[in-house]
Amino acid sequence: MNFDIIKPLPFLNQGVAQIAIVVKDLEKSVALYERVFGIGPWDIYTYEKPLVPHMTYHGKEADHSNRLALSYFGTSRIELIEVGEGNSVYKDFVRAHGYGVQHLGFLVEEMQAAMDAARAAGFHVLQEGSGFGADGDGHYAYLDTEEEFGVTIELIERPRKKQAPEKVYP
Repeated sequence: MNFDIIKPLPFLNQGVAQIAIVVKDLEKSVALYERVFGIGPWDIYTYEKPLVPHMTYHGKEADHSNRLALSYFGTSRIELIEVGEGNSVYKDFVRAHGYGVQHLGFLVEEMQAAMDAARAAGFHVLQEGSGFGADGDGHYAYLDTEEEFGVTIELIERPRKKQAPEKVYP
């Protein structure tokens, strides 16, 4: 990859907003993190249509389903992800590496501008989803950065208002 870019990408300037770990069993994992580290409560969602109405995988419209749990430790968010149906970056990760830390998430204010800058720097968008906020906003995009940086980078434009989780643990 050619990294002769005009100015550095600003994605990392605000620090890591999220650490995501792909787990085999979401229910067991949230219980273990709560019991061992005191992390919780966990908001649990199934990211699929219609909650996430716009999804792509390698640039094509996609329809996949993955369960995830979100909580905080300090100021950082932790996301646990259980692989579901359909092709996804999470399924690709498990095939290649097994379970473990899959991506680091970084907040962006304007997703389209951030993705344009990433593409101009030579990164491909592996997967994205949008419209999961209560008002139809919210957008995430995974960049193909694992080979160069050892981890996938996720760009996150958080929704102004979250949807209610399907479950909260405990």
